[in-house]
Amino acid sequence: MALRSATPAMALGGAPRVNLMPRAAIERRQRATLLRQWVWVLAATLLVIAVVSAGAYTLQAAAQQRLDAENARTSGLLTELAGLQPVRTKLALQTDLTDFRSRAMGTDIAWAPVIAEFTRALPDGLFFEGWDLSPGGLLQGDDPAAEIGLQGDLLLTGGDPRDMAPLIRSIRALPGVLDADGWTQSFEENSYHHVVRVALDQSVYTGAFAGESDG
Repeated sequence: MALRSATPAMALGGAPRVNLMPRAAIERRQRATLLRQWVWVLAATLLVIAVVSAGAYTLQAAAQQRLDAENARTSGLLTELAGLQPVRTKLALQTDLTDFRSRAMGTDIAWAPVIAEFTRALPDGLFFEGWDLSPGGLLQGDDPAAEIGLQGDLLLTGGDPRDMAPLIRSIRALPGVLDADGWTQSFEENSYHHVVRVALDQSVYTGAFAGESDG
């Protein structure tokens, strides 16, 4: 009977392989692979740059369109404003004239009520011969009752010198009178001629043109 050996047979991994490609070729292949990778990276970079550039260009174009629209709107408004210049000039002239009239007519006085008040204060037998009254200035402060608005002389005839004292008191009691004084001027043709000097506050101004420039 034949005996078999207990030692296992050596298992071989296969036929040996040897890379016979020259080293220069291997390096050339590696350089080609690396070159392709760089080409792809460069292409991707260029693509990103192109996309970003296109987006920036689009945003710039949109901004330029908005700027052009605003410039056109501004030009239109300036044109309209230039067209309104004659109107503004006329309005400014009207305002100036109104201001001038307000200042010029600021001392406008309602004469009839003033003379009527003086007439009611006259005693019997004493009459107006005339008057020499002139307006004061424009209001300088805040209280029209503290500034002179009308002053001058009342020329009276008739009566008696003894009538002057009660007459002066009556005139001083009239509304708006700041001061009153008087004396006998002359005696002619059997009649006394008197002078009463008066000063009234600015409540005698009508105010008809006051504040027109504010409108």
